[in-house]
Amino acid sequence: MAISDRHKTNGDHSMKLFRLCPFWQAATNSSSSSSTLNLNNSHNGGSNSSRSAAVNSSGLKSTTVSSVARSLLPTRRRLRLDPSNNLYFPYEPGKQVKSAVRLKNTSKSHVAFKFQTTAPKSCYMRPPGGILAPGESLIATVFKFVDPPENNEKQLDQKSKAKFKIVSLKVKGGLEYVPELFDEQKDQVTVERVLRVVFLDAKRPSPAMEKLKRQLAEAEAALEVRKKPPPDTGPSVVGEGLVIDEWKERREKYLARQQVEAVQ
Repeated sequence: MAISDRHKTNGDHSMKLFRLCPFWQAATNSSSSSSTLNLNNSHNGGSNSSRSAAVNSSGLKSTTVSSVARSLLPTRRRLRLDPSNNLYFPYEPGKQVKSAVRLKNTSKSHVAFKFQTTAPKSCYMRPPGGILAPGESLIATVFKFVDPPENNEKQLDQKSKAKFKIVSLKVKGGLEYVPELFDEQKDQVTVERVLRVVFLDAKRPSPAMEKLKRQLAEAEAALEVRKKPPPDTGPSVVGEGLVIDEWKERREKYLARQQVEAVQ
């Protein structure tokens, strides 16, 4: 009786452990089945399977390492923006207002840039894009139409849903800017910044408002300089197929003198 009771007690104890840890059996079965599968593979074409596994492993490893390396490396900025995160606009509902941002090429190569916006119907940029030489900078003007507030509520403190994105691309010197450059080299395009719209009270003085006025004045002055014709380095031709103005004037005087002499 003692022996049978001891066996019964041990059996009950094993059943309790099995109920508490049922995954032991699954792990044992899976490990034994995987061992059997590996053993069969080693006997049946083991050399081919190991070669293919090595190729797949190396390819997967290289792809994984390169993707992880790209994700860990910080994005290298080619442009420095001022302001760097926001575009400040005077809050004037129902009107088109202006903002300004300075872009400077801080890299050692020529950089093409382009503006993008989530609200192309109410916003546009001047210039919309261009190419900057190393160390070169410019002030771009951004135009935006401010929607009137709903229910006559003041929306000065509310953020606009419109956003602006500036992308850049490394290019060769002497290349002419065309927007298609960014479509041809999509893999090399870098997102410099995503700028958010911030409204300022046009009637209340603030450092941000004063800075905006200075930048807008600089942008207008730079635009006037670009509009001026290049300096005159010599006699200019009026148009294709026409003579020079100075020579034309002399010719008219000569003909007039000839007519006077013929009459006399």
